[in-house]
Amino acid sequence: GLVSPDEVAAVLIEPIQGEGGYVVPPRGFMQGLRKITKEHGILLAVDEVQTGFGRTGRWFAVEHFGVEPDLIATAKAIASGLPLGAIIGRSEVMSLPKGAHANTFGGNPVAAAASLATIEVIEEEGLLEHAAKLGDEIKRAFADEVGDRHHVRGLGLMIGVELLDERKKPGQYLQEVLVKAFKRGVAVIGAGFSTIRMAPPLVIPREMALKAASIILEVLRGYR
Repeated sequence: GLVSPDEVAAVLIEPIQGEGGYVVPPRGFMQGLRKITKEHGILLAVDEVQTGFGRTGRWFAVEHFGVEPDLIATAKAIASGLPLGAIIGRSEVMSLPKGAHANTFGGNPVAAAASLATIEVIEEEGLLEHAAKLGDEIKRAFADEVGDRHHVRGLGLMIGVELLDERKKPGQYLQEVLVKAFKRGVAVIGAGFSTIRMAPPLVIPREMALKAASIILEVLRGYR
C-alpha cells in the first residue's frame, strides 16, 4: 500500500537510470518529484555515481532538469579510477555535530589529489562541452540510421540504444550485437535487458568515437 509522507525521510533516484538501460526521465518528472518532496519535507537525494563529473555534458546530470537536490552521491569518475566517493549536500543537511559521522578510509590524500587533478583536466580541456557536442553528434547518427526501429536516448556521452525487434528475444539480440561489434574491434556492453550502452572516456577524440559508432551501426544494418 501507500506510505505516509511522514514516514519517508528521503527519496533517492538516479537522474538518468544507469543499469536500468540509460533511461532519461520524461519532461517534468524530476521537477514534479522535487515539488512533491518539498511539499512534504522529504529530502531529495540523487545518485550521480554513473552520471556525475561530466558524463552527460554537465558536472551533474540533475542540472539538465533545473532541479536542486538536497544530497548528491558521487564516485567513479570523481577521481578518474582511484577509489573515492563523496556526498555533497546543502549545509542544513550536512551540518552534523562532531562525532556524528565517521568512515574508515575517508580523506585518502592520494585519491583526493587525483580528484583535484580530474576537476582541473575537465575544466582546462573543455570536457563538458566536448561530451555534450560529441554526444549529440553520435545520437543524431543513430537516430538518423536506426531511430525508426530502435529507441535512441541519453545525454552527453551517456548514450543508450534500446534494441526493439519482435523477431528476437531482447537479451539474445543485444548479446549478438555486442559480440559482433567486439569482433570488429569495438568493446561495448549492455544496460538493462536490451540496451547498447555507449559511455566512452570523456577525453576520447571525435574521430575515434565516430569510428566506433559507425562500426556499431554497421552491425545493426545487418539486422534490417
